Amino acid sequence: MMIKVVNTLRVKKGKVNEVAALFKQAKSVHTFNGFVFMEVLIKENTEEYDELQVCTTWEDYASFEVWRESRETRKAHESQGKQEKEDSPILGSELSTFEVFVQHQPA
Repeated sequence: MMIKVVNTLRVKKGKVNEVAALFKQAKSVHTFNGFVFMEVLIKENTEEYDELQVCTTWEDYASFEVWRESRETRKAHESQGKQEKEDSPILGSELSTFEVFVQHQPA
């Protein structure tokens, strides 16, 4: 069963392009078995804060879990955590997982 994982980031107003730029270069996630693709979406027309969604698609939940528990992932998030909270443009995040029920490809 293919899954999509969406990490929704709330970002200080005016800082969304700065945060989105962090995802332009391929990261270690791209090397994991079961990884299908990544999309970074910027929500338009927000008022209080900007919003960014980092969406990854996986062949199955087990592949996602291997990545999530990996040493590379922990190291990447540890370095983010060292930045002072008040200096961070990220206000908060929410992780959601979805079963890909149907997917249509071009004819």
